[in-house]
Amino acid sequence: MDLIERVAATGLLEPARPVVVLVSGGRDSVCLLDVAAALSGADAVRALHVNYGLRDAANADEAHCAALAERLGVPLEVHRAARPDDAGGNLQAWARDVRYGAAARLAAAAGAAGRVAAAHTATDQAETILYRLAASPGRRALLGMPAQSGRLVRPLLGITREETAAWCRARGLEWREDATNATDRYARGRVRGGLVPALRAVHPAAERNVVRTAELLRDEAEVLDVVVDTALAGRDRIAVDHLATLPRALARLVVRRLAERASGAYCARAAGRLDDIVALGDGALDLGDGARAIVDGGVLRCERTPRLPARPT
Repeated sequence: MDLIERVAATGLLEPARPVVVLVSGGRDSVCLLDVAAALSGADAVRALHVNYGLRDAANADEAHCAALAERLGVPLEVHRAARPDDAGGNLQAWARDVRYGAAARLAAAAGAAGRVAAAHTATDQAETILYRLAASPGRRALLGMPAQSGRLVRPLLGITREETAAWCRARGLEWREDATNATDRYARGRVRGGLVPALRAVHPAAERNVVRTAELLRDEAEVLDVVVDTALAGRDRIAVDHLATLPRALARLVVRRLAERASGAYCARAAGRLDDIVALGDGALDLGDGARAIVDGGVLRCERTPRLPARPT
């Protein structure tokens, strides 16, 4: 089965279904745009390139994407974004938020069926899992990126970076190289340049084995979610005495579920506070990540951590 058949088998790119393809100009996104045009039809595809103006090659990348879109008969939307001088936090996180925000708006304009396609590959999946294993504990690290999350789809998760390069060469499609990907300035670059090659040296199928493990664990996670649902029986709280009698792994998952429902975000640290919750008695306990546990009358519930009051100026 060739690459396009494998992508078609995912069902993530459907004929005539509107899709916004994120295009950086790199090999993976060039491959994805070409495959999307073939599977969904050029009339259903819209390419989005975000020019952050952060690199000397930014304008050349934009011109390359424009030429590619013209060749494939796909309209291109260019979004130019400048990071505010007073913006704090992680540069990559800011860029990601800008990119996905712009894509979501374009997809929404196409109606409920509109999707956003990102060119994450099996190689990216392996790197993500390895990075998360190093940076944070918990089951989420091993699950990797989902193939679909709301409007967002990742049709190339079963395709390696080497395979996207081979596809582009066979199709005569040039791509741009981002020099920052080869540096160790960012954690992802250190994983890509050091850890992944080391694993390949141990076993040539290391990346595929990591990705396959994530697929199996994602399937098993669905079973665990059902077990947690059963333990909570549709409630947003649980008696602490009952929580203490559950198998520890299940009790941790129950705590995390309650915390994430309350905070609306992933709560990596909540499960680690199980013993503290059981020993708390009536009272409140900060779980981190925007959630706190409340035990009242021997019953545990979670709520969003209140914002700190503004400091007087």
